[in-house]
Amino acid sequence: MRALEASRRLSRAIFTAASSSRLELLSSLDCHRSTAAASVGHGHAPLLRSPWLATQHRGVKVNASHVKPGNVIEKTGKIYRVLDAEHKQQGRGGAMMQMELRDVDTGNKVSLRFGTEEAVERVFVQEKSFTLLYTENEVAYLIESDTFEQVEVPLDLFGKAAAYLKDEMKVKLQLFDGKPLSASIPKRATCTIKEVHANVKGQTVTPRYTKALLDNGLTILVPSYLESGEEIFVNTEDDSYIGRAK
Repeated sequence: MRALEASRRLSRAIFTAASSSRLELLSSLDCHRSTAAASVGHGHAPLLRSPWLATQHRGVKVNASHVKPGNVIEKTGKIYRVLDAEHKQQGRGGAMMQMELRDVDTGNKVSLRFGTEEAVERVFVQEKSFTLLYTENEVAYLIESDTFEQVEVPLDLFGKAAAYLKDEMKVKLQLFDGKPLSASIPKRATCTIKEVHANVKGQTVTPRYTKALLDNGLTILVPSYLESGEEIFVNTEDDSYIGRAK
């Protein structure tokens, strides 16, 4: 525990120091931008701060049946992140797509229906890789290794996958106009079995799988021959056992 706390303190120190350095660098860059802008003659368009922003709002028309959770769509001038998309049959009325959406600007959830062949504007998002420094008070502190950019995002951006977060884990953020919309982790994570549920007393045949409590608090099914203290690989998408880590 002392070693873990020391590691987190070091991560916080690095985060704070890197933030200060980055602010100084941005200040210097702003000065250079101002000088460059002053030297640009009339009739010349100013340089874009980020090429991504020039194409951020460009999307593509797709059938509603092709929209998946995690996608970002535009509807009546509003931008939504798709939380869930379910195909439903409406009897003689034909098939429909029932979508649970979150308004990117307000954070409010809405439920909308689309015809399966109805055209939907799917908006492209930017995906960036980060390293998790540590988590604290329902917040994840991340850093990009190449630019040392730091961000703080709420753990709920990771959804149920937040249970697998560990210091120094590589994660990805999906952003729209620089605003984090969602976050994802690797499909495979290493966990330690904390406790294996005992077999039912009087059972004559040993079951192939048994429930096991992991060090992150999740309970999954593992082969019955595994014991407490063993490290295993787990599929973070469906919480299924993959194999021994060693």
